[in-house]
Amino acid sequence: MSLSRAAFYILLSLRDRERHGYDILKSVDALARGSLGLGPATLYTNLARMLDAGLIVEVDGNAEGDDQRRRYYRLSGQGRRALAAEVKDMEHAVKVAGIRQLRPAR
Repeated sequence: MSLSRAAFYILLSLRDRERHGYDILKSVDALARGSLGLGPATLYTNLARMLDAGLIVEVDGNAEGDDQRRRYYRLSGQGRRALAAEVKDMEHAVKVAGIRQLRPAR
C-alpha cells in the first residue's frame, strides 16, 4: 500500500504518542518543514480514511483540564506496519537514486 504524502506525515506524527487534531497539524508542519501545507479539511479527511482503513484508532484523551471535545488518535498495529513499509520503500528509492547519480536534463 502506498501512502499519500499527507497520510505518511500524519502516521509519522503518531509514531511516538497519541495526538489530537491540532497537535497533529503542528507536528506534521514541523516534520515536513512547512512544505506540506496541511490544513484542517485535509487532515480530517485523511484521519477519517485512516480510521476506516484501520491504520489509526481513536482513543480517549485523559489529560486533566483538557477540552473534552478533542479527539485523540494513535497508530494501530496495521498503521505501524504501513508506516514501516513506506519508510522501507523510501529508503530503497533513495538508495537507487544515489546509485544512479541523477543527472540534470540537457
